[in-house]
Amino acid sequence: MDRKEKEQVIAELHEKLKEFKLAVLAGYSGMDVARITALRVALRKSGSDIHVIKNTLLRIASQGTDFSAMNEHVKGPLALIMTDRDVAEPIKVLVEFAKKNAELEIKAAMLAGKVLSREQVNAVATLPSREVLLSRLLSVLIGVPTGLVSVLSALPRGMVQVLDAYRMKKESAQ
Repeated sequence: MDRKEKEQVIAELHEKLKEFKLAVLAGYSGMDVARITALRVALRKSGSDIHVIKNTLLRIASQGTDFSAMNEHVKGPLALIMTDRDVAEPIKVLVEFAKKNAELEIKAAMLAGKVLSREQVNAVATLPSREVLLSRLLSVLIGVPTGLVSVLSALPRGMVQVLDAYRMKKESAQ
């Protein structure tokens, strides 16, 4: 790669590093091409990209971005996984793939400007997806007014039942 190509790669990567929601550094040494391709396909389906970049280029591109806090983890052969969409799905894909392939080692991740350890990444992978969380929130929000309506309607309903019982008592007495 000549100097112009390196400068272009650095510029493109710098722009991506400014806009990501999730970035994960993973070691991939020992993985064959077929497994890396399978990982690429799975990550693409989840809306994320995987890049294999020289560490020096990654350090240079990360200058002036939040990602520069991850420079201490940039050692050895690494793959950079980034997304600007839902963060739960790519993490789940990576953790599942790492369980099946011991060669893939999640080193660290950055989410919302904070560096996450391997254990924290595994904890995030256990969270439900955004859609599931939104549906749970919606059910809670719907449940509150429904409960309020049933409580408020209990008084008139009780009054109607008392009046109906009184009416039945009067009719049976005649």
